[in-house]
Amino acid sequence: MPPKVRPRRDFRALELRRREAAQRFARGESQAEVAHALAVSRQSVSRWYQQWHDGGGAALRAAGRAGRKPRLSGAQLAQVESALRRGASAHGFPTELWTLPRVAEVIVRETGVGYHPGHVWRVLRALHWTLQRPARRAVERDETAIRQWVRQRWPVVKKTPGGTAP
Repeated sequence: MPPKVRPRRDFRALELRRREAAQRFARGESQAEVAHALAVSRQSVSRWYQQWHDGGGAALRAAGRAGRKPRLSGAQLAQVESALRRGASAHGFPTELWTLPRVAEVIVRETGVGYHPGHVWRVLRALHWTLQRPARRAVERDETAIRQWVRQRWPVVKKTPGGTAP
């Protein structure tokens, strides 16, 4: 089952709806009529009316972005992505495998902004990077010995239903 992603609110559309409510208040429409016309609750219209009555149309403007501001700017994100694309060995790591602690270290080196390794995935997601797991295969793996073991030894050690002896 794919993860549920909530749609982001359209703050511009919400502000336009409040402005339309203000125009309707100025024309003398009742709060109930405005609520019905805009398909919103009466409580919201009552709150908007009070704000409009106390501060005019400017009081219904959007408050700005919701939530905390990002710690990395767009330019810093581009700088981090460029550094990551150079590869892990270019930053002094012994292998080319990017881990969250390694990425956190590169972010600090490049931008001076510290992230806990457990939260670095948020930065990577903002860069549209996805988790890539390397295929783990031992260097010492001997395919012929494995095939021989499966053909000869496995039938001897395999338990059979109802069998007591190998």
